Amino acid sequence: MTSPTDLALPTGVAVIEAALATMPANPGVYRMLDSKGDVLYVGKARNLKKRVVSYTQIARLPERLRRMVADTAAMEILTTHTEAEALLLEANLIKRLKPRFNILLRDDKSYPWLMLTEDHEFPQITKHRGAHLRKASYWGPFASAWSVNQTVQALQRVFLLRTCADTVFANRTRPCLLFQIKRCAAPCVGRIGPADYATLVAQAKAFLSGKAGTVQKDLAQAMQDAAEAMEFERAAAIRDRLRGLSYIQGSDVINPASLTDADVIALHQEAGQACVQVFFIRGGRNNGNRSFFPSHAKSDEPPALLAAFIAQFYDDKPVPPLLLLSHQPAESELLAEALSLKAERKITLTVPQRGEKHDVVEHARTNAREALERKLAESAGQGKLLAATGEVFGLSAPPKRIETYDNSHIMGSSAYGVMVVAGPEGPDKSAYRKFAIKSDLTPGDDFAMMREVMRRRFGRALAENPERDAPAWPDLVLIDGGPGQLSSARAVMEDLGLNDIPLVAIAKGPDRNAGREWFHQPGRPPFQLPERDPVLYFLQRLRDEAHRFAITTHRNARAKKITLSELDDIQGIGAARKKALLLHFGSARGVKAAGLKDLEAVTGINHATARAVYAHFHPGVRMAEPAR
Repeated sequence: MTSPTDLALPTGVAVIEAALATMPANPGVYRMLDSKGDVLYVGKARNLKKRVVSYTQIARLPERLRRMVADTAAMEILTTHTEAEALLLEANLIKRLKPRFNILLRDDKSYPWLMLTEDHEFPQITKHRGAHLRKASYWGPFASAWSVNQTVQALQRVFLLRTCADTVFANRTRPCLLFQIKRCAAPCVGRIGPADYATLVAQAKAFLSGKAGTVQKDLAQAMQDAAEAMEFERAAAIRDRLRGLSYIQGSDVINPASLTDADVIALHQEAGQACVQVFFIRGGRNNGNRSFFPSHAKSDEPPALLAAFIAQFYDDKPVPPLLLLSHQPAESELLAEALSLKAERKITLTVPQRGEKHDVVEHARTNAREALERKLAESAGQGKLLAATGEVFGLSAPPKRIETYDNSHIMGSSAYGVMVVAGPEGPDKSAYRKFAIKSDLTPGDDFAMMREVMRRRFGRALAENPERDAPAWPDLVLIDGGPGQLSSARAVMEDLGLNDIPLVAIAKGPDRNAGREWFHQPGRPPFQLPERDPVLYFLQRLRDEAHRFAITTHRNARAKKITLSELDDIQGIGAARKKALLLHFGSARGVKAAGLKDLEAVTGINHATARAVYAHFHPGVRMAEPAR
C-alpha cells in the first residue's frame, strides 16, 4: 500500500528542483516551507546548490527527511559572505522560527546578571535582568536567580557594598540592619566616605574579574598594618572580611582554580532523549548550572546535537573565551570560527582528556545524566497517569494532548477565557492561550463566554487545518464547570462537526471541597472518583492550573485597565507627556479642568500639544490661532 508520504514525494522533489534552477553556488541558508507557509527546516551550506540537490536523491534519505521533502511546498534562500555567517544566521532562524524538522533548543528564559552601578557616588550592587541600559558594570550570566543572590550576599560580607535602591539610600537617616550584621558599610548615613567606599568598589571589581589573589593579599596587608598601629577593631573587621573571602574562594570541582571565564557543556543521551548541562564559570567561580532538553529526532548523534545546541544557545548570549565540551561537535572548526566572529575575539572549543578540566566536564556529564534520568522517570509516571485517564473516560488510547478551559471575570468586566495544555511531558506552557471575551454578553454569563472561547479556538483550528492532521488537536477537552458549561461547549462542537473530540466537565460538589468533584461526560451519568485516586489528583492539578492561569490573566487585564485614563485617547500623548500632565495637575480631572495657558505651562507640553489636549476636553470651544 502506498503511503501518503510516497504519494507527495514527487511534488516536493519538483519544488526543490525548480528552486535549484536559480540557486547560486554560494554560502547561505535555505528554508523549506509547507503549503501553509510554515517553515519545516532551516539549513546552512557552504555551497547552497550542492547541498540542496541532495534532497532530490530520495533513495539516500532517511524516512524523516523523506517526510520533510514530501511536505515541502516552497523554498527560500539567503546568501551570506561566508559559511560561518551562514551558521550564525541558521542558528538565529531556528531559534526564532522553531522548524519541526530541526534540532530545537527550548530556552525562553532570560538570565540574571550581577550589576554594579556607576552613575552614583556610592555604587549599588544588585541583581539585574533585561537590557544593559544603565551605566554600570555587569558580570554574568548566572544560571538562576538563586545563584546571583548567593553571590550578592557573599560580596556584601566581603566588600560591604550597599544593595538598597537609590531612593531608599537617599531617605535613610540611620543605618539599616545590614550595617548591624556587618553586610554594608552604611554610606547612606556617612559611616564611610566616598574615597574609602571607592576602594571597596575597586576590590569588588578586581575579585569579580578573577583577581581574588590580589584582593586577598591587599586585605592581609591592611589587617597587618591595622594591628601594628594597634587599631585592633579595624583589624578584626578586616579579618572577618578575609574569612568571608576564603569561604567563597573554596577551590574544587565546582570552583576550578585553573578556569577564569569558561562554560562547561556536557551532553547525555538515553532512551531517544538528550540532556545538556551547562555550568557558567566566571572569574574562577561557578555561577550556577542549568539543564536543557533539546527537541530532536531519535537518530540524531551527539556531535550534531551539541553543535546545534551551542549555535542556538549563544545566539543571544555573550560567548566566554573557552568552551569545555563532553563531545567533539560536528564542524567544530567552523563553529569556533562563527562564535569568534560573533564575539569579535578568539573562542576555543576543547574536549579535555585529563586533569582538572576533564574532572569539571565529567561532573557536568554526571549532572546531565541524573537530570535526564529524573525527567524520564517523571515522563514514565506521566504516561501511566495519561493511560489511566484514558481508561476512566473510555478513550481508545491514552491522550497525548489534554486541553483544559476556564473563565475569569468580575461581573463581566475584564472577562477572559483560557486554555492550558498538558501531555506526556507535563504542562506545555508554550501552548497556553488566553481569549479576551469580545462579544457583548450579559455580565456574568459563563455559558456564553464558554461558547465564544470554544468557537474561537476550534473554529480557527478548522480554518487553518481542515484535515486535522496537525499535532495541535486535543485528545481530551476538560472544562472547569458543570452540566451547563458542558452543554455550551458541546453545542459549539456539534455546530463545527467535531463530535469525535471527547468532552468532560469537572465540577466541585455542593460543599466545594477538593476530592469530591463530579465528572460530567455526554452519554454517561455524572460520577466521582475515589478520594485517593491518582487520576483524580492529576485532573485536579489540570483544573487548578487552568484556574490559576485564568485568574492571573484577569488580574493583569484589570491592572492594565486601572492605569488607563482619558488621556490615553488623545493623539500625541504618550507615556512621558501623560506622566507630566498627571504630575502637574494631580489627576485626569485636573487636566480636564485646566485652561490652555495652564496646559502650556507644563514641562514637556508645547503649544500644539496643549491645544490638542484642550480641544479633546472642550470639543465645542473655538481657540484663537497663535499670533504669527
